[in-house]
Parts: sequence; C-alpha cells; structure tokens
Amino acid sequence: MRRDDNWGCPADYIPELARIDPAQFAIAVVTADGKLHTAGDADTPFSVQSVTKVFTLAIALGRSGDQLWQRVGREPSGLAFNSIVQLEREAGRPRNPFINAGAIVTTDEVLAGRAPRDALAEIVQFVRTAAGSDDIHINDAVAASENAHGHRNYALAHFLASFDNLRNPPEMTLGTYFHHCALEMSVRQLAQAGRFLMGVPGMPRLVSMARVRRLNALMLTCGHYDGSGDFAYRVGIPGKSGVGGGILAIVPGKAAIAVWSPGLNRYGNSRKGTEALAVLARKMNWSIF
Repeated sequence: MRRDDNWGCPADYIPELARIDPAQFAIAVVTADGKLHTAGDADTPFSVQSVTKVFTLAIALGRSGDQLWQRVGREPSGLAFNSIVQLEREAGRPRNPFINAGAIVTTDEVLAGRAPRDALAEIVQFVRTAAGSDDIHINDAVAASENAHGHRNYALAHFLASFDNLRNPPEMTLGTYFHHCALEMSVRQLAQAGRFLMGVPGMPRLVSMARVRRLNALMLTCGHYDGSGDFAYRVGIPGKSGVGGGILAIVPGKAAIAVWSPGLNRYGNSRKGTEALAVLARKMNWSIF
C-alpha cells in the first residue's frame, strides 16, 4: 500500500479534516474467535464521520422499529452522498439511511423530542459498549468545523423540513448529526465496535440477528454511496465508509475489519482503505458471493 504514492485527497470541505496528512494507513481485524490483528497506525484516533450512521441506524430501529422506513428508503442512491436533486425529486424521502439526507432523518428519529445531549449520550454509550472501550469521545473542534461549513447539509435539512420529514428544528437535528459524525476512534476500537454485526456467539448482542442481517444488507448496497456497486464488485463484503478515511467492513460469521487512510477516492471513500480491503478479501477468500 505504501509503495504507491497516490494516497488520494482528504475531505477538503471540512477544514479540520483537510489539514490531515493523507499518507497514513491502519487496519485492524477481529476474527470470530475474538482475536485481534492490527497493522499500521492502529492506535491513532481519527474522525469516523459517516461510519457512525451504522450505529445511529441500529439505535433508531431499536427505538422506532420498521416505522422508520416510512421516512427513509432502503435503495441505493446512484448519486453523491450529499445530493439535493434526488431529495427534491422524491418528495423529501431520502433514498437510504446512509446518504446524508437519510442520516439526518435517522438522527432526527433518535432525537425523538429529547435534548441533543441525551441523544448524543445514547449514541456514544452504544458505540462504547460495542467497542468495549470508554475511551471514545466526540471531537468538538471537528463538529464545530462541520457546522460552520455544512451549508449543503443545512440545505438538505431544510428540504426535509419543507416536506414535513423533520420533527425537530433543523439546527437541533444537524447539531446532533455533526457531533455524532465527529466521534473519534482508532481502527482497533472501530473493529471491536463492529463485532456485533458479525452475528456469532460470544460477541456483543446489541441488536437482534434479524436486524444484524438487515444492517449488513444496507451496508453492502448503500454503504459506499454511488461507489457501493464498485465496492461490492471489488471487495464483496458489507462495508460503511466515512469521509474521515475510515471503513468498517464485516465478513458475516467470520470477522469485523476497520481500515483507515484519510485520502479519498472520487466517491468520497478511502482510497487506500478500499484497496487494502480488496487485497485482504481476495487473499482470505472472504466474500459473501
């Protein structure tokens, strides 16, 4: 991975992320027997960004059940993760919960009339429990940077509100959204946090097995935005990316994998992280197909 100088570019529209050196790499793998394997900068904390959408979706489904799907769909978008065009064309119902508009709706559902601090406390505690680590925190500087430059997300939230698909004030929902996306974790912690999605005995059982299967299905079809098909073709396992350069990938019944490299490809997914997962899946013969 390090022999190729093309590391991609960090997310330059979030100033706190734009200044990060893209030439960094880390990977952690937790196998079904509980063993943890790491390489690279495995203990370096990074902003997991949209990877938290997996955890907030699990919480939202746990609180509201399948009625959530009245507000957000389950289909791949085929457009950029922050597209406004699709949201307007489809009357304010986001295509899936992993694009930004869908994640804003999911966050709005988790809020459910509570104070943002209470919703964020639940999200952080869920992730800490999943990871088995209390040393996971929100980076307030990253959250503030996103809020100050999140004009597209504000536009999406106001579109949602105009179609009566936002129950809380846009500023309240977005504040909560920006803060949970600003969670910082290492790949060691993130891989551990993904254990509940493996669906094997002995791992944290935070949601039902039926819901684990649904979450993995959505990660496969929608977890890499308009690059989801390419990721499924090249890697062949469920995965959820974030513009901080992290990817959480799951081999059902076998492993939870976290990779991090902050340089992104044209889809907004980690360039080196995607390449590493493709190599690992091929060498281990890990594919759901």
